[in-house]
Amino acid sequence: MRVSRASALAFLLLGALVYGALYYGAERLLYAKGRSNPFFKIETLAEPRADWLILGASHAMPLDFGDTNAWLERESRARIVNLAAPGAGPLYNRFVLEHFLERHRALGLLYVVDSFAFYSRTWNEERFADAKLLRRTPFEPALARRLAGYVLHEGVDPRALLDYVSGFSKINNRERFQLDVWEGELQFAREYRPSSTAVAKRVAYLYPDQTPPAQRGRYLAELGRILERAQAAGMKVEVIKLPAPAQFRQALPQEPEFDQALARLLEARGVRLADFSGAVPEPRFYFDSDHLNRAGIERLAAAGFGALLAR
Repeated sequence: MRVSRASALAFLLLGALVYGALYYGAERLLYAKGRSNPFFKIETLAEPRADWLILGASHAMPLDFGDTNAWLERESRARIVNLAAPGAGPLYNRFVLEHFLERHRALGLLYVVDSFAFYSRTWNEERFADAKLLRRTPFEPALARRLAGYVLHEGVDPRALLDYVSGFSKINNRERFQLDVWEGELQFAREYRPSSTAVAKRVAYLYPDQTPPAQRGRYLAELGRILERAQAAGMKVEVIKLPAPAQFRQALPQEPEFDQALARLLEARGVRLADFSGAVPEPRFYFDSDHLNRAGIERLAAAGFGALLAR
């Protein structure tokens, strides 16, 4: 019996050592291949201060594709940190903002608002458990504690915390040797050809819960908490809607109702909305149904976005 217990203990110890080595290797590899994950960007920021912090979902990500962020910085003479993430709703963006403000500062917050992110848990609570995000998120004790708070108080699945602390998604990442680049960046120079089928599929994907008004109110309140947190940190806040092709904008469900609810929230907070949604209507300025390509970013900058950054 004593021999069996000793063997079992030795086996468990060996297993723990092997797992620890794999965890350490996965974490080191994350830093070697990291790029687009917002928490990786926070951990590797060279400067503690910025002029603009950008938050939002994937529509804001092309502003940081390739050398675009550096180009926008040269044009506006502003230091810009883009922490947008694919499918990131306001709850996830609040999580990012709070961690950023622990060790960094920005003079202004530029929040890119998308109505789809305000209608579903898919883009909010469930983003925390997304393996594609977790496997590229560096481990930090402070971040683990904050995530535990979101599990306890914000309805986040406890499995997200378990995955993050254990490093399970990192260790089992089949793309561990690939650079962390969102697939959209690989199409950045492409010109989109209009397709009603593509638009219909995209809208169905973005609005899986058929836009219940109660959810909209829940996540608009989260946006209010983001604005409050940023203003308390002394940040100037701008909320913007980025452009999309006319065909895509016309297919969005309940968009006028969302715009009205958003306007009421922003007015109460003393924040203005810079609406660029119709500024670049031509499909040739997008690489897919709704994301700006390189030429589209330049067109957006000329349409007033560059002046906004320069302010």
